Amino acid sequence: MADIVNFQLRDGIATLTMDDGKANALSLRMSQAIDTALDQAERENARAVVIRGRTGILGGGFDLNVIRSGDAAARAAMTDSGMRLLARLYLLPQPLIIACTGHAVAAGCLMLLTGDVRIGVHGAFRIGLNETGIGLSLPQAGIELARDRLLPTALTDAVLLARLYGPEDAVRIGYLERAVDAADLDAAVAEAAETLAKLDPTAFATTKRRLRQASVDRAPPP
Repeated sequence: MADIVNFQLRDGIATLTMDDGKANALSLRMSQAIDTALDQAERENARAVVIRGRTGILGGGFDLNVIRSGDAAARAAMTDSGMRLLARLYLLPQPLIIACTGHAVAAGCLMLLTGDVRIGVHGAFRIGLNETGIGLSLPQAGIELARDRLLPTALTDAVLLARLYGPEDAVRIGYLERAVDAADLDAAVAEAAETLAKLDPTAFATTKRRLRQASVDRAPPP
């Protein structure tokens, strides 16, 4: 699975780079590849984890070809795996930094919301939960993620009305902590990873679970 998720460990920081050559859809294959890379990060005692996409895109939604195929078993396998992955990321014991390298929509945006620090890039990119605009209902777990991370006053526009935001507005409502020029992204991500990696790992993991477990419990993964 290394062909769509590249794993690198440097100075205790694990970096997972997603690239399926297309929209970085959260397919069953992609979810499994990320899970495998997270297992490797755990085995190698990574102090922090970075997830990023290729230039121009962090991630798209679930694979629409599968969703619209009529194959209920394939659709359930993909979405169930994706929702379990999102719960794992949200409760990940290590600090999680997500580098939003461009567009992040639907399930790709939900992945963005799981990060402890989320850094995007300036540009003509769109970030948001566009499910109702493409004929899909947002899973309850996705609503809980949005409720946790976004400004309350933005929830109707973001969740119900399928509004997509540019990077600067994404910072304003809570999708991102900040946006930087593309040339500065690597340095900003490295700085954030090093800062978070200095936190006490036991205290961090315990406090993170206490902070977020109730949200996961309201919509537990399948």
